[in-house]
Amino acid sequence: MSGNQARLQAVSQITNRISKSYSPTQPLSEIWACDVFNLSTMEDALSKSAFKEIKKTVQTGAPLDPATADVVASAMKEWATKKGVKFFSHIFYPMTNITAEKHDGFIVTNSDGNAITEFTGSLLIKGEPDGSSFPNGSLRMTNAARGYTAWDPTSPAFVMNTANGSTLMIPSVFMSWKGEALDKKIPLLRSNAAMDKAASKVLSLMGETDIAPLNSSCGAEQEYFLVDENFANSRPDLLLAGRTLFGAASAKGQQFDDHYFGAIPARVQVFMQDFEDKLYRLGIPAKTHHNEVAPGQFEIAPYFEAANVAADHQQLMMTTMKSTAKEHGFLCLLHEKPFAGINGSGKHVNWSVGNSTQGNLLDPGSTPHENLNFLLFCGAVIRGVHLYGPLLRAAIASAANDHRLGANEAPPAILSVYLGDQLESVFNDIKEGKLLEKASGGVMDLGLSQILKFERDPGDRNRTSPFAFTGNRFEFRAVGSSQSVSGPLVAMNTMLADSLNWIAEKLEATLASGSEKTEAVIIVLKELMELHGNVVFGGDGYSSEWHKAAVEERGLKNIPTTADALPAFKEESVIKLFENTGVLSPGELASRFEVYAEQYVQSIEVEAKLVVDMATTKIYPAAITYLSTLTKTAESLAGMGLEVDGLSIKSVATEASKMMSFVKQLSDAIEKHDFDTVEEHMTFCADTICGLMLEVRTHADALEGLIADELWPLPKYQEMLFIK
Repeated sequence: MSGNQARLQAVSQITNRISKSYSPTQPLSEIWACDVFNLSTMEDALSKSAFKEIKKTVQTGAPLDPATADVVASAMKEWATKKGVKFFSHIFYPMTNITAEKHDGFIVTNSDGNAITEFTGSLLIKGEPDGSSFPNGSLRMTNAARGYTAWDPTSPAFVMNTANGSTLMIPSVFMSWKGEALDKKIPLLRSNAAMDKAASKVLSLMGETDIAPLNSSCGAEQEYFLVDENFANSRPDLLLAGRTLFGAASAKGQQFDDHYFGAIPARVQVFMQDFEDKLYRLGIPAKTHHNEVAPGQFEIAPYFEAANVAADHQQLMMTTMKSTAKEHGFLCLLHEKPFAGINGSGKHVNWSVGNSTQGNLLDPGSTPHENLNFLLFCGAVIRGVHLYGPLLRAAIASAANDHRLGANEAPPAILSVYLGDQLESVFNDIKEGKLLEKASGGVMDLGLSQILKFERDPGDRNRTSPFAFTGNRFEFRAVGSSQSVSGPLVAMNTMLADSLNWIAEKLEATLASGSEKTEAVIIVLKELMELHGNVVFGGDGYSSEWHKAAVEERGLKNIPTTADALPAFKEESVIKLFENTGVLSPGELASRFEVYAEQYVQSIEVEAKLVVDMATTKIYPAAITYLSTLTKTAESLAGMGLEVDGLSIKSVATEASKMMSFVKQLSDAIEKHDFDTVEEHMTFCADTICGLMLEVRTHADALEGLIADELWPLPKYQEMLFIK
């Protein structure tokens, strides 16, 4: 089947599809968390003493004794088998951004040859998946590749239902035989512990006596694209790289802003409701969904949850999103830039810190100038972003995310903090050694009697800031849509712990010198702002003026690519940060650099090979076929004495020739592997290979505008984005 025949068939199948309709299941109250072995379920299934122990572990991180683990395991098995479950899996999150699972049966045979089900505390607590093929950054050698999973009781087990059966999923950590972290969960749990310890120290100095364990919380807004599978199956780049490596812009894109918050297409609405029903069964609090800016782009956002649970739920959400999309005939694209020329997708991570006694410590209340705890914690964030901006950039670095950062759709690759007018004014006053009362945002009065008046926020939002305060939390806007939120959360928790330790040391000395509490806070924060206030910026982060001023006047770093960003993991200050807080050892941190660098290089090499293959076997043959047709037609017209315009022939021939010239250069570049360092290899990929891929694409996309539509071999942007 020719490329165009495949396109026509795809359009026919989509337009003649009999769409599914949404069939509501039980009410939310009945399906909510019905497949989750949470505290509510455990309270019914366990003895009072066992429930008291597991509840203490879940809520405070207290150790769980083996006897209680046996009781929990037995109850968990009974609950799961009643749901038809025959297998269980320790689910974990290796350094590849994916979710990993190895399924084991409950089945055990006895001496009579009969099969019974068994699940003990030891099986619940520990698994041994090996997992030796996962990248480990030299933490494990080939001849020493034992790996363990261990149950994380702070994140609830759940049943995953598929058309092929049901499995009990047990959230776990993944470690080497020596105890080194091979996953994303162990560092997240450690970073939370480090933050809790440092925050408790500051709160104690502020006179707080009843201090519950502190936790970071996360709510991540997930953007994604949906493309009909009939189109996607004809695009090797979408299937293997997650983005279109070729494609001329559609005449209509997002310039009318008519897709953003518009009526959700009926077929997409059915997918969303089906998807969200599955999330509700898994206890994932999906709250909003809507059309995003680009055609074919959508967003879903959950409520805030404890960071560890939120990170697990994010991974589960991405897995469920992809599988549900497939059931509805879609390919769900989580790539940060699947289509050139329109907005890419991010995952805005809303992050805050708090506990059950002091509440949300990043909530300023109605009088932020009087809320000393808030000012200290907000100041700690400012210091952290200023000192460890390159680390935050490295934490969200990937070949995919490089395509959207810094453009007029996503935060720039310069890390700055947006506070809003009111808070920025408060911290500027502190820098001057004073603390003055600030006005509120005032009342919103439109002069229309039928529109109720309401209090507006004390400051506007700034969508150009990569790290913005948004009322009672910070929003890390630069995180990529396909990424695990664990990495950014680890970086934020750890930098906060470091800053709170610094504040505690300064505050303790200032209080000891005789200063009263408010005066001591102003003295400490004044020094903090003098050292780190340059990172606070409330203007247009996209502007060229800011890019120049940030680097030349404020000393901030502009880090455009992953090749530029990942070496931050090797900086001495970052090594000490993680070592001093106990979050990552130097070896564990070095492993992250090695794994992420390898992923970056391999991602670009896969794309480069696809570019060569698609240009050579699909686009160039279409160009030659069209050239042959044009040439024969020209000869026929000339034979009839008619004037022939050779411009089209020349244009197609020129673009095809230039494209293949760059294809040859790209093929040669892919073969180069004699690099002295990993950094050199990454830079070569960023500068040379990506540059050559863009050159090939430029001429291929020009050919798309020249070659007859009936010969073009790939589904076009206007088809993939607008035909649902």
